[in-house]
Amino acid sequence: MSPPLPKATLAGGCFWCLEAVFQELRGVEKVVSGYMGGHVDDPTYEAVCSGTTGHAEVVQVEFDPLQISFADLLDVFFAIHDPTTLNRQGNDRGTQYRSAIYYHDEAQRQAAVALIARLSAQRTWPDPIVTEVTSAGTFYPAESYHHNYYAGHPSQPYCQFVVAPKVAKARKAFAARLKPGS
Repeated sequence: MSPPLPKATLAGGCFWCLEAVFQELRGVEKVVSGYMGGHVDDPTYEAVCSGTTGHAEVVQVEFDPLQISFADLLDVFFAIHDPTTLNRQGNDRGTQYRSAIYYHDEAQRQAAVALIARLSAQRTWPDPIVTEVTSAGTFYPAESYHHNYYAGHPSQPYCQFVVAPKVAKARKAFAARLKPGS
């Protein structure tokens, strides 16, 4: 039996956007939308959206490090969301939409901290990066209707106006990292 694949858990706004982008990357074997970082067991979408549970909407990505590195995943992560807006991505507002990297080991923590330091030194954005780097806690998968949401609902207005542009941006910027057919 092969060892389990490493995981990356990332929060950068609505999980539908992150899921749709990461699913298309070569070396990404599984992406699950869910919740992390709160103080309530088994939160529901409605409770997380209320802002009272402390959770962020996240994606948990299982990846093959022989095909894509954690650093590569972070490059995509920082390209598809605004890491300088506290508790907000576009019109999505609240602590559940914060920017966060939930690391699973010390190497991931170091990679995240180093990248944030480099991006800050390069002044990639005019405002400071507010992405939190926190040890991964319990991951709670979102309700089943959230899984593969963009793929199943491409004509839904939010998908057309918010998710689709992020997917298009990622396809253009990371064309060499896409799975065949993406």
